[in-house]
Amino acid sequence: MDLTPTQPVRSLVRLDDWSASDVEAVFALADAYRAGHGPRTQGSAVMFFPPSSLRTRVTFERGASLMGLQPIVFPDTTLDKPEALADVAHYLDNWADVVVVRHPDLGVVEALDAARALPVVNAMTDQNHPCEVLADLYAFRQLGALPSTRLLFVGADGNIARAWQEASRVLDLDLLQCCPADLATPGARWTDDLDTAIRSADVVLTDGPGAHATALEPFRITAALLDRAPAGVRLAPCPPFVRGRELSADALEHPAFVGHAFKSALLPVQQAVMAFCTGLG
Repeated sequence: MDLTPTQPVRSLVRLDDWSASDVEAVFALADAYRAGHGPRTQGSAVMFFPPSSLRTRVTFERGASLMGLQPIVFPDTTLDKPEALADVAHYLDNWADVVVVRHPDLGVVEALDAARALPVVNAMTDQNHPCEVLADLYAFRQLGALPSTRLLFVGADGNIARAWQEASRVLDLDLLQCCPADLATPGARWTDDLDTAIRSADVVLTDGPGAHATALEPFRITAALLDRAPAGVRLAPCPPFVRGRELSADALEHPAFVGHAFKSALLPVQQAVMAFCTGLG
């Protein structure tokens, strides 16, 4: 169905800015898109992506097109110029319905949003990655794994770790981070005892080690570790993952691995985020 916006516009810069009811509204919209009857509109979505973006870009571009928004895509470096980002946002408001931004600097996303010209969606920064975590949460819900799931994040502080912390605050999730003490996310519930932590984990989350590969080597997830977890444990590594780095090759052969299809949730969830932020529904 074709709809015009019926609610005030919103942005998604960080999940801390949202409420649990906002997340539920997005999940309800994702259900509708997944079933093939999500709200449609006419307009355009201006997007900024680096060349390395793969899953996030494909699903935002495809999702926008399916819901009636023409995707207009620029390199993320287009935003790295002297022009005030508030001016950029106000000019784009003449032609676009939503701006989707993947850029290293969260401040760029914040500056575009601060103009209050049109909805801004954070498609990843070096500080957080809210859409990725929303899609994972939605996928876990489809698997019947929420809300009382015990989540174990194995990895250092970074954009994925911080996005999971944002989600845990909004949704009151049972989240434990496992890594060396000096690599823990500020404010996170934390341990460095992986052997003990995994014995009570319902879901194991990982992220790439970045510059901390040596320090995190003892925290590599293996099939043997997963065998110590409770029955039905699920392994959801954040892509791009590398066999032999944050997890072993045999971990990906373990029944716990949720599989590549797990990330199919990115498409309906990112459609739902754009719909929610533009007031559709």
